[in-house]
Amino acid sequence: MRITAVTGHVLSSKFTYGNPAGPHGTNRGGNLHLKDIDTLLVRVETDAGIIGWGEGFGFNLVRTTRQALTELIAPVCIGEDARDIGGLMRRLQRRFHNFGRNGAATFALSGIDIALWDIAAKAAGKPLHALLGGAKRDRVPAYASLLRYGDPALVARNTAEAIARGYRRIKLHEVRLDCIRAAREAAPAEVPLMLDINCHHDTVEEAVDFCRAVQGMNVRWVEEPVWPPEDFSSIAAVRAAGGVGIAAGECLGSPESIGSMLAAGAVDVVQPSVTKVGGISAMLAVRDLAARHGAALVPHCPYFGPGLLASLHVLAAAEVEEPLEYYFADLEQPPYPALIPRDGYVAVPQAPGLGLEIDPALIAAAA
Repeated sequence: MRITAVTGHVLSSKFTYGNPAGPHGTNRGGNLHLKDIDTLLVRVETDAGIIGWGEGFGFNLVRTTRQALTELIAPVCIGEDARDIGGLMRRLQRRFHNFGRNGAATFALSGIDIALWDIAAKAAGKPLHALLGGAKRDRVPAYASLLRYGDPALVARNTAEAIARGYRRIKLHEVRLDCIRAAREAAPAEVPLMLDINCHHDTVEEAVDFCRAVQGMNVRWVEEPVWPPEDFSSIAAVRAAGGVGIAAGECLGSPESIGSMLAAGAVDVVQPSVTKVGGISAMLAVRDLAARHGAALVPHCPYFGPGLLASLHVLAAAEVEEPLEYYFADLEQPPYPALIPRDGYVAVPQAPGLGLEIDPALIAAAA
């Protein structure tokens, strides 16, 4: 079964996220870089008539990633055996490594890998999770990943709204303690908070002070506590002294780099992004590394396309139940409406491949 075409398609949707100022509002929490939610679909066609779908990260970068996909990588894929996922991905990684082991080229490769796994599962007539060891559950809990608001009242209101929608795990992107306290007061005490502070602190001492300040708030983890994200020794120092769980990994572009982070003893929770790290093949490698180091695997997946769907299959097949990240945003045109959490859970598809199909009308309207 040979690859006959690799193409990229950008879906764009308006969205709301509980901020009256709008997605690119001017308040301190305004997410100025997110005007719409853009999704890069990676389509791989074969001479057997089987089509696979993947996703390359991300958001406002999707057109750059698509350029890397279509102009740099796609021509090399034509005629390759779609069944040889491991061999083809190794050859592509080695061929294009001098364009960076993280960034647009790696994001594009991630999308191709996901699409090849979709093809493999469709060819086998099985859902993707069957190829990953088999589903251990038919639904996966989701956590609401709130965008940054920078306003305690908005944080409280949206935390309460997430609880009302059935979420029993909340992630904040707030760095101010008053905002975090507002969420804690708005959620039942048994609902854990996760705090993604996006490398906010410049020193270990600042990060440790922050971690100690949120002790007693039922915080499962503080995510990316210091800048830069590859300073594993500093992250490990925060973990040793901060008194809360530490998570990281979304900014790393290979299993090897994540392995170095784990070897440094930096994290309790490892967060590879399937659309960044090299696709499902890389995710499986990280799964093995995490088990070896005794770390929990909770994928980073604040997106809405095949990457989210692939992450769901990975979590369905995991030995230990962990939650699926779901961006707390309402899209006018979600690629997969069936992935919108219901009562805090997402059902695991049972159809062959990724198990869900995007509305052809959305694909026809894609850029």
